[in-house]
Amino acid sequence: MTQPFLPLTARSREESHRAATPLELFFDLCFVVAVAQAGAELVHAVAEGHAGEGILNYAMIFFAIWWAWMNFTWFASAYDNDDVPYRVVTLVQIAGVLILAAGVSRAFEDHDFLVVYIGYVVMRLALASQWLRAAHHATDPAERTMCRRYAGGVVTVQIGWIALLLVPESARPWVFLVMALAEMAVPLVAERDAPSTWHPHHIAERYGLFTIIVLGETVAAATVAVKTGIAENDALGEVLPIAAGGLLLVFAAWWIYFVVPAHNRLTSSRAAFRWGYGHYVIFAAAAAVGAGLEIAVEEAVGKAHVSTLAASSAVTIPSAVFLLSVWLLHARYFKVGIAQQLVLPVSALAILMCSFAGRWAVLAAGIVAAVTVAVGVTLTARNPATRPGPGTGAGTGTAAG
Repeated sequence: MTQPFLPLTARSREESHRAATPLELFFDLCFVVAVAQAGAELVHAVAEGHAGEGILNYAMIFFAIWWAWMNFTWFASAYDNDDVPYRVVTLVQIAGVLILAAGVSRAFEDHDFLVVYIGYVVMRLALASQWLRAAHHATDPAERTMCRRYAGGVVTVQIGWIALLLVPESARPWVFLVMALAEMAVPLVAERDAPSTWHPHHIAERYGLFTIIVLGETVAAATVAVKTGIAENDALGEVLPIAAGGLLLVFAAWWIYFVVPAHNRLTSSRAAFRWGYGHYVIFAAAAAVGAGLEIAVEEAVGKAHVSTLAASSAVTIPSAVFLLSVWLLHARYFKVGIAQQLVLPVSALAILMCSFAGRWAVLAAGIVAAVTVAVGVTLTARNPATRPGPGTGAGTGTAAG
């Protein structure tokens, strides 16, 4: 049983067997509820012919979800003491994301971000209180300053987000851009003199677990869409190629992401910031693939007011973005030779070209993704100079993809 009260002090970066806790897993699961809501509203917006507006709202809401999740993850990696106050404040953050999820529909349909903002503020102020508690228990003056900078920066930026509720609708994307940059600047400013003691293996595991959960949500969303298409429209022939292609895409995404040891890239604060921030694109793209599969099914059964090309692109574009993002963030560092380096970029381009394959576009994209994994494994096996992967995930220990 957890201790009621413990000092909230920094954990060692050299700590062995640092693994995700049940509270962190519960945290991720609740956050995926908000991801699912954002994906569902993206499907509705695109299917009704409002793709541009839907993608913009999706990007803004997903940023709020991802940024709150990421900040908690890095704080927990450095300071999780699992006492009662820590658990209670973490549960408050979970309540905040559920509030945010409840406001997603109003944000998409009525452009009313009030509930989303309230949920976001609950999450962020709860985190600020954790930083203040860590500052109170810090013995090193530099660490105490770092914690206070985090708390002050988080609170200050929340005030700035109020502008999103007050400015005209046409100005909201610019307000979002400015405030998102301000949010991302807080860690850079806070840790300029003393970095937090996050744990590389723990961070890599946490990001990997959230990737799995997002991919799982993609599978769930696509499964429901296929089931509905078959049950309500008796359209097995139309949705089966989409289901098969979607499954191949998700399998390949999992394989390619986990086949390299991500923690080896977390060698410094600079590298860690770049890697951590870049996952916004990976997570958003992975979740968008699920939304795209739903759109493709709805178009195939005649329920979506979009063209076949648009519906296919809703799957192929985020799939290609996912592959390129994984390659840029860590896969390319484990490649030897031009052939291995070109596998993922060429595959991303080929998947984009599949958009023009009509009703077979998603299946074609899935086949390309499967071939990508096969080619990656083959090239790695033929080149003994390739640095090995973790020996987990894909089960081969090779830098495939």
